[in-house]
Amino acid sequence: MAEVFPAGMVWLVGAGPGDPDLLTRKAERLLAAADVVFYDALVGPAILALAPDAEWISVGKRSGRHSKDQRTIDDLIVRAALAGRRVVRLKGGDPSIFGRSTEELAQCARHGVPVRICPGITAASAAAASAHTSLTLRGQARRLTLLTAHVRAGEPLDIDWDVLAQPEATLAIYMGRAAAPELARALIDAGRAPDTPVLVAVNVSLPDERLIRGRLDALPFLVRAIGRDDPTLLLIGEAVAHGPAQVRASVMQIC
Repeated sequence: MAEVFPAGMVWLVGAGPGDPDLLTRKAERLLAAADVVFYDALVGPAILALAPDAEWISVGKRSGRHSKDQRTIDDLIVRAALAGRRVVRLKGGDPSIFGRSTEELAQCARHGVPVRICPGITAASAAAASAHTSLTLRGQARRLTLLTAHVRAGEPLDIDWDVLAQPEATLAIYMGRAAAPELARALIDAGRAPDTPVLVAVNVSLPDERLIRGRLDALPFLVRAIGRDDPTLLLIGEAVAHGPAQVRASVMQIC
């Protein structure tokens, strides 16, 4: 590990959706070797426990309540590396999927700090696995689109609704709880069928995980009972209609 993670280096590490068993083996080794870990709000204590000798520094962001801005986080990472420390920037899910990794990579490059990425399991994959479903479906869902519904306060969702409304796509919408009514209305107005299957996944892979199935036109009601701080992913499309019962029926037909 000393060759992969020398002093003065930064690793952007994917913590996965929350379950420590869904970390990669490489991520676990990097955490064990780290001197300091800058971690997101969604990274739980069970994962942090894998870095028992490291200094833990929370740099987590929640909607409307950021502990540190991105520029400050970038500077903290670089300063720690220039001081000769082994730095892990631990991010929920995968660092390169709505993880702001580009800014951190650029800041490291500007200061000559070596930096690499250790990918992680993203929430969309984990949610589909928990629901015993797929993100794609032969003949019906040929495309998977990942998007975020999180925008700055007062900004509209700048999205090509006509493209997203096409029926052959599965949509994985991160941070979509607050925008769910607008999302449902815009997709239906653009031509997506009101009865399009929806899966609302909350606290994916954790003991308090909730999976709520329904229709696109009912999406505003499905998210009403979800707390503001509960990490929520929306999966929309024909593929997510195929849960365990439908899979068993398909297997019986094939047999």
